[in-house]
Amino acid sequence: MGSSKQMAFALACAVVASAVIPGLAGYVSARLEAIESAERSLRALEARLEAREARGVRTVSIPIRCLRPPGPPKQLQRQPPAAALEPDERRAGRHGDRGRPGGAGSTRGG
Repeated sequence: MGSSKQMAFALACAVVASAVIPGLAGYVSARLEAIESAERSLRALEARLEAREARGVRTVSIPIRCLRPPGPPKQLQRQPPAAALEPDERRAGRHGDRGRPGGAGSTRGG
């Protein structure tokens, strides 16, 4: 009975290994291919940079202050406020007693 358990365990390990090893090999080969692709891209960029430096073309960035264009400053056009931001008289009436029944604006006594 002990040898059949060992055989079952060995077979289970073989099945797991037969699934894990090819998957792991595929993962590693894909990662290595990605690294090689990044290296090729880096080498191409370095070659372009070296060619640009050999031609004497350099990109220069100098921090300077932005200057205003000559002439008077333009006046900003004032736009009317959006309709949603304008005060609404119907809503304003709710805050006072005039808009409610029995309030100061009502004809009922109270």
